[in-house]
Amino acid sequence: MTISAETKKKVIAENRRHPTDSGSPEVQISVLTAQIVELTEHMQRHPKDYHSRHGLLLKVNRRNKLITYMRRTNAAGYEQLAAKLGLRKCPRRRSE
Repeated sequence: MTISAETKKKVIAENRRHPTDSGSPEVQISVLTAQIVELTEHMQRHPKDYHSRHGLLLKVNRRNKLITYMRRTNAAGYEQLAAKLGLRKCPRRRSE
């Protein structure tokens, strides 16, 4: 279960910082969000697909780590990205 190449290119183009950017936290979070949405729809159709469930949980945890990093380093950028992607607020850091 993965997003199509066209969808991934579109998501990257909408969220990159400069024309050759493909690895910034904004892009990574956006691509992971698109993959999570697709996997969530798949899991609703196939609730006993445990291998896909494992992959979904890995992606969600990876996205949470990136969100925490972005919130810590670029709070304004995080707020804009969260509003754009429709994300809930980032989980609290351990120190809070």
